[in-house]
Amino acid sequence: MQVFTTKAAVRDSVRAWRAAGQSVALVPTMGYLHRGHMALVERAKTQAQRVVTSIFVNPLQFGPGEDLATYPRDADRDLAMLRDAGVDGVFLPSVEEVYPPGAQTIVETTELAKMLIGKLRPGHFRGVTTVVTKLFNIVQPDTAVFGEKDYQQLCIIRQMVRDLDMPIRIEGVPTVREEDGLALSSRNVRLTPEDRAASVILSQSLFAAEEMAKTGITASRLRAWVAANIGANPRADLQSADIRDAGTLTTISGPLQRPAVILLAVRFGKVLLIDQRVVTP
Repeated sequence: MQVFTTKAAVRDSVRAWRAAGQSVALVPTMGYLHRGHMALVERAKTQAQRVVTSIFVNPLQFGPGEDLATYPRDADRDLAMLRDAGVDGVFLPSVEEVYPPGAQTIVETTELAKMLIGKLRPGHFRGVTTVVTKLFNIVQPDTAVFGEKDYQQLCIIRQMVRDLDMPIRIEGVPTVREEDGLALSSRNVRLTPEDRAASVILSQSLFAAEEMAKTGITASRLRAWVAANIGANPRADLQSADIRDAGTLTTISGPLQRPAVILLAVRFGKVLLIDQRVVTP
């Protein structure tokens, strides 16, 4: 497994692979890897002959007072996991390598980036789309793989690729969960024992809502039930609970008649967790 710290190095290797007729898949991450990331790697290995994973904690997607400084990092552990998984190359750049002094260009989806999580974290998705565009330009993959847990992010990346005519196939991978249902996240390690126990209310609410969606319930009533169920947990600080069209993220009124996605953002102490579930009537 090769480890690249510069754009030039990863480009040289990708160029050599392509000269040999090999396809390339990219798995962008912010590190502190877990089984969910490994599921992305496994999907990538089925899509291309070479797999590159990036590890970069992107400062542009963190707002003032957010957890950039405390975001968990363990590059040695990450590299060992990726080596065991059979990854071909890891792009592990510095902030200065990704954002040289004087950089001033951003990429943004003007509508999708400002709803839902985008309202809670202004500028967050602008940071995501800017860095993902840079990674796409650096690696130039045939396929890029993202998790469905960050459902809004996945929709935004797909919109960006369509809008900018990027010749990249975007693959989504279902959320990987702990045995008790909590969606795997690098932030889970920052939960206190009490908050970790309470956090299962997210998946419990989503699984119950999935069954309720089959009863003809309206979107507004289902959202209200989910919000009330989570809000009844004293350790859960509900930031957002929304039900949107699963394909477009547009609002839904009346009874559910097509696949919808329930999107949650809930704070436990200082840790903001997100989760989602696509439900069908």
